[in-house]
Amino acid sequence: MGFRRLRAALLAAAVATLPVAVAPAPALAQQRPLVWGDQLPATLDPHAIFDVPSQFILLNVYDGLYRYQANPPQLVPWLAESHATSADGLTWDFTLREGIKFHDGSDMTAEDVVYSFRRLLAMNRAPAAAFKPVLRPESVTATGPRTVRFVLSSPYAPFLSAIPLVAIVNPRAIAPNVANDDWGAAWLASNDAGSGAYRIDPSNYQTRVSLDLARFPGHFMGWAHNQRPIEQVRSRPVMETSTRVLALLRGEIDATDSYLPTDQVERVDRNARTRVARDESMRVFIIRMNNSKPPFDNRDARLCFAHAFNYQGFNDVILRGLVVRNGGPNPNNLWGNPPDLQPYAFNLETARQHCDRARAAGAPIGREIEIHIQSELEQTVQAAQMFQADLRRLGINLRIVPNTWANITGSTGRAETTPDMWIHWVSTYFVDPENWVGQMYDSQFHGTWKASAWYTNAEVDTLLRRARASLDRAERESLYQQATRRIVADSPDIWVYNTLNLRGLTRRVQGYQFSPVGSGGEIRLMSLEN
Repeated sequence: MGFRRLRAALLAAAVATLPVAVAPAPALAQQRPLVWGDQLPATLDPHAIFDVPSQFILLNVYDGLYRYQANPPQLVPWLAESHATSADGLTWDFTLREGIKFHDGSDMTAEDVVYSFRRLLAMNRAPAAAFKPVLRPESVTATGPRTVRFVLSSPYAPFLSAIPLVAIVNPRAIAPNVANDDWGAAWLASNDAGSGAYRIDPSNYQTRVSLDLARFPGHFMGWAHNQRPIEQVRSRPVMETSTRVLALLRGEIDATDSYLPTDQVERVDRNARTRVARDESMRVFIIRMNNSKPPFDNRDARLCFAHAFNYQGFNDVILRGLVVRNGGPNPNNLWGNPPDLQPYAFNLETARQHCDRARAAGAPIGREIEIHIQSELEQTVQAAQMFQADLRRLGINLRIVPNTWANITGSTGRAETTPDMWIHWVSTYFVDPENWVGQMYDSQFHGTWKASAWYTNAEVDTLLRRARASLDRAERESLYQQATRRIVADSPDIWVYNTLNLRGLTRRVQGYQFSPVGSGGEIRLMSLEN
């Protein structure tokens, strides 16, 4: 299917799933649900996927032992009221709060936490990557009705930072629905086993098309913080950018995704019924290169591409200066970055020199290179089109391939199926360099979308593994700086900017609070005006 036909198909699908804009009677206006227009994940199972859309489910339907709140993000006790750790960093004890209920009314116990972590590790899907190197299933035990112990096989400094990744699920809801030893994954892909502030209505769920949520009055945090909580949520992703913005302006949805194109910001702000929430984020825009595939197994070829991207033109002209140049894999506002790190500059003459060296070494620069974009996110299209034009001046044929997040990430499990290039953001799943440089460039994470550059450097592996094992913050910072310098010198990817989070909202949405973890999608904090 051609690019135009695919965009037309996405547009038609978006229009078909939009709620009909019927003016309600005044007495019922307050009861109109929140209509959330952001993307939905490929599955509702919180242990099966690890991306930005899945965080909406993790924040609203489930709870973890700890949670990130506010901006800058602060790690706060959540299901756990406290924790303690041994001096060697190997033993971690968590104590649950009293009175936590799952959506089916059953009490949460320490055994449910044990089950959740063992399920995560056994399924070995994306969220498990942060724990698999140091945590075995049998090393998670209940030491009392409300106390859980984790014994790590080696020190792992980001352990507490990564704890919010893991949703605590209800084994009593899952057990009757296990089929073929799948840990209930097929059932949980479209159902609910959580304790979160909202529960799923599975009756009309359609994968990546529609999801309805209802407020859970029995949530353990209570509702005293919000006198007018949102009762019903209709998640209706709108896949095409212009349709999504138009739906917001018409009041058919209450929120866009958090990637609002900068050329639409003024349009949304001008409308009397809408506004743009602008928040400093920790999200890095990146163009991936598959280092296992020629020509990208050649450093000069990678440097050719790195110098051929017009960073200033993209950031300052297309994105109107609403972003900040990022010279490496970590966000600018995160510790662990070398203070003197120099980003690559757009210079076609320098790019040409590297291309010539790559050709002389036998790299197939002349072959057609595919770059996969996320059709529903306009910035990825704009970046690819600009890049394509500049590479053409170097005699490089870049073909733009329309795709979706789910399809691209599904292809990154093997080097041979990973695209030559693809464009995405690396968002904040937990606040530690491990979330970015650690999981992107340590070769032990090959087969995950984060490590889809398929970059391998034994020195970098050693530095990153020492950094995550050290309990000394100063030592960790030094090691991450050394690793980052080495990675940037190898140029495995193209790092473009650290983003400003831009989400379009209707003015009836009140209490919206942004955190880089979850991109402001925590519904329990919001209320609605008429």
